[in-house]
Amino acid sequence: MSNLLLKAENVKVYFKGKNKKSGVVKAVDDISFEIMKGETFGVVGESGCGKSTLGRTLIRLQDPTEGHIYMDGSDIATLNGKDLKNMRKKAQIIFQDPSACLNPRRTIRQILEEPFVIHGEKDKAFVNQRIEELIKLVGLDTYHLSRYPHEMSGGQKQRVGIARALALNPSLIICDEAVSALDVSVQAQVLNLLQELKEKLGLTYFFISHNLNVVYQVSDRVGVMYLGKMVEIASYDTLYEKRAHPYTKALLSAIPQVTKEEREERIHLQGEVPSPSNPPSGCHFHTRCTSCTQRCKDEEPKLREIEPGHFVACHLYD
Repeated sequence: MSNLLLKAENVKVYFKGKNKKSGVVKAVDDISFEIMKGETFGVVGESGCGKSTLGRTLIRLQDPTEGHIYMDGSDIATLNGKDLKNMRKKAQIIFQDPSACLNPRRTIRQILEEPFVIHGEKDKAFVNQRIEELIKLVGLDTYHLSRYPHEMSGGQKQRVGIARALALNPSLIICDEAVSALDVSVQAQVLNLLQELKEKLGLTYFFISHNLNVVYQVSDRVGVMYLGKMVEIASYDTLYEKRAHPYTKALLSAIPQVTKEEREERIHLQGEVPSPSNPPSGCHFHTRCTSCTQRCKDEEPKLREIEPGHFVACHLYD
């Protein structure tokens, strides 16, 4: 039996500008990768590189412009109506800001009831039992169910968001900067909770973050994105020890190190990130790359395997 849970093939997400001069914003530009059951696939990159758009597209909160997304063998990019609704039982999302994603007019119990109402569950005894299970599963007590979101701390609200995501027993959860809005001490608690839930429930995570240390703690494999493109994919250890793409090297050089022996020379990228509505020709990174050749300017590199499980989109490795 295949261990593959999700496969993205040539996924593109383009947005039309407000006027003709704005052009088309290529938020996600021809991305392909696979996610295995039970793993955490981390995605890193600068703000605006398309991480969150890609995560939302994987569960059809955003429709792809082109491409295919296969989950359990079905192309979810083509699903509509009841089929799309049923698919969403298998895939849920934890949002970045817990305060913004919880309805302030509803109690925590009403917030956790909502997934069951949407999917037509009418057994009230089962729903109440499940809600109490969920709130305890994320480390809160049943008395929290009568509270409103404004009566809870940021960490508690994010735990409610996690409980809501777990309500329908999904197999895939998109974690969209799930801890970036929290205090550092609370971040560690929520990350530990996510790890415990993954092991206990057999979950698979697509973990989006700009924090490389957070990605290191939770990820089995990591994809590096730049300007709508996936430029490198590898296990975190391989990525750290054998980083291949110049952009990955610059990102990892920015991680603070405690001891003098561990410190490496910081790579300072020159220039600004180009606009996704007018990306450079060839390799999108060539305008900031110190190893740029004429081929990099003319020809777009394809993501390819340079060693088992290690993929990179760079002409330097041809």
